[in-house]
Amino acid sequence: MNNNKILVVEDEESLLKLESILLTSKGYLVTGVMDGRAALEEIKTNRPDLVILDIMLPEIDGFEVCKRIKENNETKSIPVVMLTAKKSNQDVERGRQVGADAYITKPFRSARVMEVIEGLIGKQ
Repeated sequence: MNNNKILVVEDEESLLKLESILLTSKGYLVTGVMDGRAALEEIKTNRPDLVILDIMLPEIDGFEVCKRIKENNETKSIPVVMLTAKKSNQDVERGRQVGADAYITKPFRSARVMEVIEGLIGKQ
């Protein structure tokens, strides 16, 4: 059992549950929130080991959340995985520009998501 904390930021409740179940089954401690403002609060208070971030979110979108995580000296080392339906080259490039450590498009394969997470958490 690992004790790595993962924050899942997803505004679609069914996907939030699915991602949480997947990660919990692999031994991660999972917190889920449904908007960008709540994500920033959660990161400030509970400092997760990794953030899985949707882009299309209420309040503050995922690009802005990622940018704020990476611009803050206290949180910039937290890996951010963008998990989104936005697939265009411009979106992928923008994800890179705001500092995302990985960019995965929906629909996603669970095995791919786990591979990316384990690769990033393993680097810490």
